[in-house]
Amino acid sequence: MTGGALRIAVVAPVATSVPPPRSGSIEALTSYLVEGLVARGHDVTLFAIGSSTTSARLHATFPIGYRDDPSLWTWELCEMLNVGAAIERAASFDVIHVQCEYWPMSLPFTRLVTTPVLHTVHYAPQPEEVAIWRRYPEAPFVAVSGEQARRMEGLNVLDTVHHAIDMAAYTFRAVPDDYLLFLGRFTKGKGARQAIGVARRAGLRLLLAAEENDYYREFVAPLVDGDQIRYLGEVVGADKVALLGGARALLYPVQLPEPFGLVLAEAMACGTPCAALDIGAVAEIVEDGVTGGVFASEEALVEGLAGVLALDRGRVRDTAVARFGLDRMVAAYEAVYRRVAQASGAARG
Repeated sequence: MTGGALRIAVVAPVATSVPPPRSGSIEALTSYLVEGLVARGHDVTLFAIGSSTTSARLHATFPIGYRDDPSLWTWELCEMLNVGAAIERAASFDVIHVQCEYWPMSLPFTRLVTTPVLHTVHYAPQPEEVAIWRRYPEAPFVAVSGEQARRMEGLNVLDTVHHAIDMAAYTFRAVPDDYLLFLGRFTKGKGARQAIGVARRAGLRLLLAAEENDYYREFVAPLVDGDQIRYLGEVVGADKVALLGGARALLYPVQLPEPFGLVLAEAMACGTPCAALDIGAVAEIVEDGVTGGVFASEEALVEGLAGVLALDRGRVRDTAVARFGLDRMVAAYEAVYRRVAQASGAARG
């Protein structure tokens, strides 16, 4: 099949709705993909929770997600039932694309149906995990970065497709306010404490925006003075966009490798450059000297921060639009769907 509409099942996580009411990059990305596929004329079914909003056909395995309903336990079974709902209807689709928030529990289904089951994993897998996944060497994957693809050695990685964002939702700010920004989950790997250290050494204000959790209360809150270092809580929607656009730079001193880093693209879409450590996929996303700075150490980041703050914010925005627009991502996934559908012979003529 070289053209025409495809019958596509997109399986989302069932923790929260698509798109998410608060934070939730996987659910936001899934929404972008589904809406883009529908706009291209494909017959799309979204397997998600009932509170989701979509122009595709919605199959709601649960009315609300396990993030909001503690009676839905265990979460693994909830995810498995959602995947199973798509597999039970496999004959109705040319391809089933599973968005795996954690591990690809859909792998065992790949030999039970003739419809190809494509997997996108949204974290950086460990070698011991990938070794288990190799029990299904024919199962197709799409990596979200070259960094992630390298971690998936020995698997059937068909392509690498970088994430995208809705550029129209991110307002360009040519002249920022006077603060640096940390925006992301409070975990050891995200580097909130290191961001505070950078801001203090640079003598600049830092705003922290994320949902409060135990890590924040134990390790970050003692460093927040309410003056130079301020905590805003979780910020979403238009407030998040305004916060990103008002920052002189986004600090991203990540401590553990991540497969992408969507907040980097979000900041750049507002014209805000990023100062980041060279870990994981950072160097694939941030163009050193163009959209930010990529540094080998925290010391180098502090020394190079002035150069990041001096970058042309208009060029930062233009580069982000060219590299992380929705059309590019949707078109890339569409091409992968056609490849796997043709190879399986499942697609309609």
